Amino acid sequence: MKNLIALTLLLGGSTLLCAQKPAKTPATYKPVKSEMYRKGWIDFNKNGVKDVYEDPSAPLEARIENLLQQMTLDEKTCQMVTLYGYKRVLKDDLPTPEWKELLWKDGIGAIDEHLNGFQQWGLPPSDNAYVWPASRHAWALNEVQRFFVEDTRLGIPVDFTNEGIRGVESYRATNFPTQLGLGHTWNRELIRQVGLITGREARMLGYTNVYAPILDVGRDQRWGRYEEVYGESPYLVAELGIEMVRGLQHNHQVAATGKHFAAYSNNKGAREGMARVDPQMSPREVENIHIYPFKRVIREAGMLGVMSSYNDYDGIPVQGSYYWLTTRLRGEMGFRGYVVSDSDAVEYLYTKHGTAKDMKEAVRQSVEAGLNVRCTFRSPDSFVLPLRELVKEGGLSEEVINDRVRDILRVKFLIGLFDAPYQTDLAGADREVEKEENEAIALQASRESIVLLKNAGELLPLDINSTKKIAVCGPNANEEGYALTHYGPLAVEVTTVLEGIQEKTKGKAEVLYTKGCDLVDAHWPESEIIDYPLTDDEQAEIDKAVENARQADVAVVVLGGGQRTCGENKSRTSLDLPGRQLQLLQAIQATGKPVVLILINGRPLSINWADKFVPAILEAWYPGSKGGTALADILFGDYNPGGKLTVTFPKTVGQIPFNFPRKPSSQIDGGKNPGPTGNMSRINGALYPFGYGLSYTTFEYSDLDITPRVITPNESATVRLKVTNTGKRAGDEVVQLYIRDVLSSITTYEKNLAGFQRIHLEPGEAQELSFTIDRKHLELLDADMKWVVEPGDFVLMAGASSEDIRLNGTLTVEDYQTRAKAIEAQKPAKRVSASTNPEDAENVLDEKINTAWQGNKGDYITFALKNGAKVDKVAIAFTRDNNLPATFEIQLSGGGGQFLTVYSGTVSEYGKLISYPFKGTTASDLRIVLNDDRVSIAEVKF
Repeated sequence: MKNLIALTLLLGGSTLLCAQKPAKTPATYKPVKSEMYRKGWIDFNKNGVKDVYEDPSAPLEARIENLLQQMTLDEKTCQMVTLYGYKRVLKDDLPTPEWKELLWKDGIGAIDEHLNGFQQWGLPPSDNAYVWPASRHAWALNEVQRFFVEDTRLGIPVDFTNEGIRGVESYRATNFPTQLGLGHTWNRELIRQVGLITGREARMLGYTNVYAPILDVGRDQRWGRYEEVYGESPYLVAELGIEMVRGLQHNHQVAATGKHFAAYSNNKGAREGMARVDPQMSPREVENIHIYPFKRVIREAGMLGVMSSYNDYDGIPVQGSYYWLTTRLRGEMGFRGYVVSDSDAVEYLYTKHGTAKDMKEAVRQSVEAGLNVRCTFRSPDSFVLPLRELVKEGGLSEEVINDRVRDILRVKFLIGLFDAPYQTDLAGADREVEKEENEAIALQASRESIVLLKNAGELLPLDINSTKKIAVCGPNANEEGYALTHYGPLAVEVTTVLEGIQEKTKGKAEVLYTKGCDLVDAHWPESEIIDYPLTDDEQAEIDKAVENARQADVAVVVLGGGQRTCGENKSRTSLDLPGRQLQLLQAIQATGKPVVLILINGRPLSINWADKFVPAILEAWYPGSKGGTALADILFGDYNPGGKLTVTFPKTVGQIPFNFPRKPSSQIDGGKNPGPTGNMSRINGALYPFGYGLSYTTFEYSDLDITPRVITPNESATVRLKVTNTGKRAGDEVVQLYIRDVLSSITTYEKNLAGFQRIHLEPGEAQELSFTIDRKHLELLDADMKWVVEPGDFVLMAGASSEDIRLNGTLTVEDYQTRAKAIEAQKPAKRVSASTNPEDAENVLDEKINTAWQGNKGDYITFALKNGAKVDKVAIAFTRDNNLPATFEIQLSGGGGQFLTVYSGTVSEYGKLISYPFKGTTASDLRIVLNDDRVSIAEVKF
């Protein structure tokens, strides 16, 4: 049982319960026994009555309104702000008596990153007593929560927020690859598992809101935050974002807050200026690329949080835009959660954008626009106090405040804070966080994220039995920092590439290691434009690596980027390998020994020299704490790489913007013939295109089928195909389906991603896959900026990458009027005879060509003849809308229901009576039988 000191404060006679560090963390958390905690409900406002908002069985909106009616302006405005956690803004780890005198005596909306150990401004990760183990951390957050539940008037619980795009940002937690790496798995189920684990571990640690996923779409490879996106395709970002949110919000364990809304990831020239980015693009591109993922994730996964971005669009800061935060987000997309600002985004309205004269005006603009919660590195007073002044002065309606607070309370109710505000299973936190099953999924995520870019001569996988000496070098060979960056776990155990190779080859091969060079040189980034000579120390380190390579059977060179070259505020002006890395690689290659290049980085790099001269290249992105193990598994054939690129590798920054999807004219060739007498003026094509990735095995695509081949805009079609592993190793293939609108009223993309599946096949195994094509794949924004499906043909293409198309077929979309006519025309005509449907028979005996009986193949019309009449010919007037040839038969019956064919032929002319003779005989009935569809008989004469 924890020790608690009850201090009576002279503040309205209330009692403040302040926590002391327990000697031992208990297995379960039990708040102070008081009359507040009733069976099945909590008396948050301490009035002894079960209010509607305290009743778990009451309707959600009723609970919200009941609580809102009881709140004062001070309590409402306190819900609209985040308090940054321990040693950022909040100086205390646990509640103190002073808290009853501070702003949050009336509650607080959220506390961000409290006690998580984030190393900001030189802060050591173990700077508090509650950072680890998980049970102790959860206990501490419970104690903070208890202050808000027990010692504020209405007891509104706080929302504990944290980052989580690669695992929850805690001192320890399951560590996954960076989000860019996760995108390269193309594995929906795996991404859902990542979300499920992240959300579960966050809740067990005491957090209730995770700032993930990133729904930005990569457009400029130089951008520092490229490492945080899933990829370039808005469809892929949406599909994986949906799964991440479904995992995070499973059983409402936490709220997922997607970021950054809107148009944040297309900064002109990859510059990060005063307002972070400067997006300059057309409204159509904003809708097609940047809004699309948010719209789908909100509608299909019910995402409960959205973070508003720093930037403007077309001169209007998103943070102060009613159009973006209310009209679009809430009105069109149906968002029902709360909007939290990116840190300092409110302040940017007057400090950066210059659209507000001071903080008070920035607060007014933001709240009127639709902001619910302000997040910042400053005291919450700087937002709350001007907000209260605005309401009291009439500058802002309290009804606007009510609307904003409703959204905040809705999220808190949905994630169960009013039913279970504490994480009571403290022992469970120690069991769940970083448990073995979670670590296994993290390892699999690392494996699946790695892309084989080149494998000349099948150098990989290496034969562990014949490889006796391995040289390993490069600045990332023994580096851990790439797994310990912001927005993920902070102090986990990392297996480096060197350690992974050493563990894999223990007792079988000798591993020679030297760093070879640093990530960047002393002059970087100026050294990207000025060729500084190598220093003596730099040359000596490269020489060591060369000597090791000469002694070895194979050299593994681990290059790329890191926190110095990529990340928030780390955009680049080049995509080349930074520092002395290329010189190191060239020196190793010059030894003549086989070279494997491993890239660990956060953006595509222009590795043209390596692609031309290095036989094997693996792209690992930032592969997480298990990255070294995953790479060793791939190097030695224990795992067959199957990742595919979700980004484009340009050959040079001069090609940027170069990404997927793109318009037909965006990368037109600058000539075909190089040299002084040629016509080539620019570098053409991608180094590696979107969707690209190799394997240690091969796959064959076959049997494409589209059913049905004709649909209307709101119908769907199924695309089926077969994929066979034709190689000798088991492996994964990411099967990709693309779509192209053949003819449209506006210029559309060359191809759009329309589906994908990652499958595993044993050697010789085949699998049939199916994809559904529906309205979301067919829509375009027309000239009036309306989402429509235009009738016409759509080419469907299945392949191994956007440039490696193996199968294709055509789907036709027809408008509703055409479909209605077709349906009417295709209705089978009733089988008629003079005895059963005399009205239809009369149509062919009324001497009017414009009235007819119509039938399909196999249908017939029967005429009764005078008994014993001899007949040797009949004149028939046929009609057919398409005038295509049609065949028919004339049959006679002498009675008894049996008919004999006396004439079989083709309609010679439509729209007029034509006589068809046959051998004469007596008969009682004459029948005309159709052998084709949609053929009409207008007149018959005997």
